Amino acid sequence: MEDARLAESVRQKLEEHIPRAEWTEEERCWYKEEKKRQKELEKAAKKQSKSEESSITCSDVVAAATLMHTLRVDESSPAFARYDVAALTRANDADSSRRLWVEVGALDAAHPACANAEEVWLRGRVHTIRPQGSKVAFVVLRHQYATVQIVFAADSETGVSREMVRWLVRSGEVTPESVVDICGAVVPAQVKSCTQREVEIRAKRLYVVSKAQVPLPFEVEDAGRRPEEEGPHVHRDTRLDHRFMDLRVPAHQAIIRLQSGVSTLFREWLVRNGFTEIHTPKIISGTSEGGAEVFRLKFFEEDACLAQSPQLYKQMAICGDMRRVFEVGPVFRAEKSNTYRHLTEFISMDIEMEIQESYHEILDVLERLFLYIFEGLEQRYREELACVQRQYPFRPLGYRRDQWLRLSHREAIEMLREHGLEMSDLSDFTSEQEKTLGEIIRKRYETDFYVIDRYPADCRPFYTMPAADDPRYSNAFDIFMRGEEIVSGAQRIHDVELLTRRALHKGINLETVAELFGSFPIRRVSARWRWYRPRTRCDALSRYWERSRMCDIPPRSQTLASLTPPSKKGDEGSVSRM
Repeated sequence: MEDARLAESVRQKLEEHIPRAEWTEEERCWYKEEKKRQKELEKAAKKQSKSEESSITCSDVVAAATLMHTLRVDESSPAFARYDVAALTRANDADSSRRLWVEVGALDAAHPACANAEEVWLRGRVHTIRPQGSKVAFVVLRHQYATVQIVFAADSETGVSREMVRWLVRSGEVTPESVVDICGAVVPAQVKSCTQREVEIRAKRLYVVSKAQVPLPFEVEDAGRRPEEEGPHVHRDTRLDHRFMDLRVPAHQAIIRLQSGVSTLFREWLVRNGFTEIHTPKIISGTSEGGAEVFRLKFFEEDACLAQSPQLYKQMAICGDMRRVFEVGPVFRAEKSNTYRHLTEFISMDIEMEIQESYHEILDVLERLFLYIFEGLEQRYREELACVQRQYPFRPLGYRRDQWLRLSHREAIEMLREHGLEMSDLSDFTSEQEKTLGEIIRKRYETDFYVIDRYPADCRPFYTMPAADDPRYSNAFDIFMRGEEIVSGAQRIHDVELLTRRALHKGINLETVAELFGSFPIRRVSARWRWYRPRTRCDALSRYWERSRMCDIPPRSQTLASLTPPSKKGDEGSVSRM
């Protein structure tokens, strides 16, 4: 009973900030002995965690922690308390409705709560804790990629005590990355170390919602440093092994949000301009684009592949009179090269549209689409761009707001030759040549965005339409940004005979793409058979088709019989039926 009486008396005097000189000698001795005893118990608890031979029992540790809690934290105190997640379900609805919750990223000098020094509630993670003397501590509270400075100052106005500041800094209860709720007043301030630079929070209350276990895999602050900055840095492998922590780095989270923004703007513009979103299979029976860069697998008892591209299914949608379609989804490439340009899985953003006169119509569409995305990122995602800029400085993108720069493949080859590179007329560009071309174009035309048109036919997939004036080239293009290819497009072949010849030339097994050939409808026009109306991936009908495709078509089951070349001279071609 005597110990209980002394404990209650000491607790009250600590709460009322009564100087120890005014305590009784008995109270001072009891408090001193109790602190000494708690230190011994804490040391014993640490030893127990390292060795099972410790003499301190678990019940002793729990009792010690409970007793120290009564000295350091008073849950009835109006200034400071602690609760766990379960307490949220027991909260009084009437009390909760009076709380003004504010997002950290929404705080600035123009916020209504700042004008009146209004009390607000914030939830976030403890980024850093920095003491300044025994009466003041600064906490940086982080929520997503936004940070704000919280000031805990011992004074009668806020109700914060020196014991509370000491507990916050030294107790180890509020660890880095812990989730906390903070109640305080918003006041104007100039803070350079946080994203919210115009305000700070004068804290009145703090609640620990979820305590982070220490040690952490790494400090978020270390992972957020610029490469050239002094101090600890986190290796990429460590970051990927603990991806949940890496995503808390403000710049890394901002990158994810920018990716989401690009997808959102992409969908918005396309839907407004008559495009329909589709979702195509990713486990298919044959290759999408030919070549060996395909993941093969067993689909029960059948051979299958992971889709390299949604190309063939998009064409079926156009043949189904959908006119304009798009898809955002994963594609898979078995690319063994270990470079940043080779990915085994990535998100592809594909569009397919019918054309009227020229395949350059798709370039007009893409110009307006990219302009919408660029301007949308600048207007809606300024904070995310600024967050990335702080850790990974970059030069603003240069692009034309009218018509983009368009060059033919032959013109690009000539520019590289003038720069001293030896290249054949029909060769594709290497990565280094693409980078060099980007530097040349930026210096000459002052733009980071440009189009290379009319690629050699052998550099393109089998379904790409050859150029009408020179079959060595194709109606295909690439769009480049700073010397990196980001878009590849072409007019599709809509003639089944030509498509078959091109597939065989590329070594494609026709049986694996039978559904593609079966998607070509025919209809009666002026008493003659005619292939379906011209619809292609990118743009328009070539003059080649206009000159040659009005013809009589044999029955569908016979269309491939005369098109399969014989294996050797004198042999008959095998018949492939769809």
